[in-house]
Amino acid sequence: MAAWFGAFTIYAGAVAAFTGHEDRAWAVFAFGCYALSAILLRFGRRWWPGLAVALAGALIAPFAWLATQEQDTAEVKVIGRAAGHVLKYGTPYLPTSQLQDWRSYNPYLPVMEVFGLPRSAGLHGIAGDPRVWTSLATLALLVIAFAIMAPHGLRGCADCRDRVVRLTVIAMASPVIAFPLALGITDPPVIALICVALACVSRGWVGRASLAVAIACAMKYTAWPVLPVFAVMLWMRYQAKAAAGFAGTTVGMAAFLALLAAPDAMAQPDSLVQNTVAFPLGLTHHKTPAASPLPGHLLSELGPAGHVAAVALMGVAAVAFAAWLLLRPPLTHQSVAWRLAVGYAGMFLLAPATRFGYFAYPLCLLGWLVLTNYQPHVHAERALATVPRRLSHWWGRPGERSEPSTP
Repeated sequence: MAAWFGAFTIYAGAVAAFTGHEDRAWAVFAFGCYALSAILLRFGRRWWPGLAVALAGALIAPFAWLATQEQDTAEVKVIGRAAGHVLKYGTPYLPTSQLQDWRSYNPYLPVMEVFGLPRSAGLHGIAGDPRVWTSLATLALLVIAFAIMAPHGLRGCADCRDRVVRLTVIAMASPVIAFPLALGITDPPVIALICVALACVSRGWVGRASLAVAIACAMKYTAWPVLPVFAVMLWMRYQAKAAAGFAGTTVGMAAFLALLAAPDAMAQPDSLVQNTVAFPLGLTHHKTPAASPLPGHLLSELGPAGHVAAVALMGVAAVAFAAWLLLRPPLTHQSVAWRLAVGYAGMFLLAPATRFGYFAYPLCLLGWLVLTNYQPHVHAERALATVPRRLSHWWGRPGERSEPSTP
């Protein structure tokens, strides 16, 4: 763990050296605290002083500074405006005629605007900042995910409670979670919901996993790749009926939640498509500022032909991923996390409009595997041999686990 936080120190130093504005402000706070945390974890006798320093320096201090001393980031402004628009007009999206520049677009799905409702409802200052609510949601979801993965019940096992707290603090203090939360980037709660779904599947709680994936899918399109991977795993482990039930339930709940959050969004389908599909793909007149020197973006910068080539490469990569998924289907929740990490990495490498921040998805999934003691030398076939071939209960009962714990 000290080595991990040493790597986090190097990352924060690179951010401070090569970026500016809000990114650099976060890095200035995080750099020294990550370094001190690595020293405390390496030479100290207890884990909590080092992790407390990391959490304070990487999340709490830069969060408070950026929320009170700096202007709102673009993501915070978009969520706040969208929430106010929902309260007035029942949709978070501006009409096509009012999309005057890239700041006018809202690439998020309707449930994401829930985090902006406190400010729109009248809460001022830091209490109404959407970053507060995305951080609290992420924290709560990670606690739930790690609690589900605890080998014993939390009530009767002090070691399990200590483990859940420690793993949650590690995740929240890591730059892949703390950095975007401090800046108001909206990916951490989506990632945390994916972790909850993985934890539920490890227990055989398919209905609960479906609910977690549905909420994530109603927040952001980046959660939708989770659906087919989970469905294939359920098909292989149980039967086609379980996979179809999971897919249908997830899509239905996601549509219901989106409709509940924005009842009039479908009244202007062209505005919905322009905001949530065309803009992220770079197909609108006003382009997204999300840009990193990655293959997909570099291709799209070559002109219309380059943009078409980037989209075509994404299609080829999607077909290749689907073939891999069907020829070597995942059989455990760990193999699901691994395939999702690979799929996300390929998608973000080839996307026409992308940024390095999106790699929080594959990195968090790999971190999930490490923190939950994934052992790659245990073959999936061996693990599957002791897994029940049927679903004993769709929503599950406390204490059930459908995957054996590895020794």
